[in-house]
Order: sequence, then structure tokens, then C-alpha cells
Amino acid sequence: MKKPFNYEIIYSSRKTVAIQVTSDGTVKVRAPYRCPRSFIDSFVKKQESWVLKQLAKAEERRRNHPQDNHPPLSEKDRARYMKIARDIFVRKTEYYARIMGVTYGRITIREQKTRWGSCSSRGNLNFNWRLILAPEEVLDYVVVHELAHRKEMNHSRAFYAVVESVLPDYRRQKKWLRENGQKLWEAV
Repeated sequence: MKKPFNYEIIYSSRKTVAIQVTSDGTVKVRAPYRCPRSFIDSFVKKQESWVLKQLAKAEERRRNHPQDNHPPLSEKDRARYMKIARDIFVRKTEYYARIMGVTYGRITIREQKTRWGSCSSRGNLNFNWRLILAPEEVLDYVVVHELAHRKEMNHSRAFYAVVESVLPDYRRQKKWLRENGQKLWEAV
């Protein structure tokens, strides 16, 4: 049986199956390690109309905005950017953790499509390397935001009071990220 599109399967320790259509029109299926291929094929078949819609949108974006079509970043360049990001985030995290009187675990640099940073319950911090393309105040905000989770593991008023005690103008950085964050994906 001929499929209307090809897809790549990425196995990992996740618990669910998910489909991603990238901006360049690549279809990726993420699945748990022991998930049978027959289940994945069936799942994709059920999602076929959604995938085709997303592929059409990606094609339309490419046609209407050819200036946005950067060649994919090489692994060598990505590794270089991640190393630069690691150096910056380690330095900033050490600095702000001292000011805030908090500890943290490991720092990991990633390239997440939907997050700029995160803090686990164990205090491990993740930062998106693409933040190094933003103004420095924005990096400071993300670091302070994640470290504030070491005091308040939520987004309550108390949490934002912690952020504000360190960065009184944090709202400006938060707004910049909301309005301009997508541009960091288009920059390289």
C-alpha cells in the first residue's frame, strides 16, 4: 500500500506516540522503544488528514516566505552554538544562584521547539541554546525564572515575586520573548 508521505520513526524512552511535522515538511513519529511498527503505522494512518494539512501549511510558508528558508544547521555548527550556550548559561546560573541563595543540579543545553528553559523537581536546569541569539537581558530573565523554581515550583504570585526581587523589569523581557521568540528559530 502506497503512503501519501514518508515519515521517520524516532524511538526513545517516552510513553506515548506523537507526530511532528517540521517547518521543512519532514514528518517525524516519536514512539516508545518497544512500540510495534504495526501500531505506529495504524496511528499515522488515523492522523493522515492532520499530517497532510500540516504539510500543506509548511509548503505554503516555504512558497510565500522564501527568505525564511535557511539551509539546515550543520551538526558542527549546532555543537558550536551549544558549547557557547553552555559557557554562558553556566556562568549566569552560578551568578544568579548566589544572589538568590539557591542551589541547582545539572545544567543541560537543548534545542526544544516549545520551551526556553525548565527546572526539574531535582533542580536540574535545561536551557534552549537559541536564547544566545536574544538580547542578554532576556537570557538573564530565563535563568532567574528557572532558578526561581528552586523556591516556588509553580507560576504563582509568590513565584513572580521571587523573579521580580532579582529583575524588577522582568515583564519587559518576558514580553520580548513572547513577541520575538519565533525569530530566534529563523536567525540561523
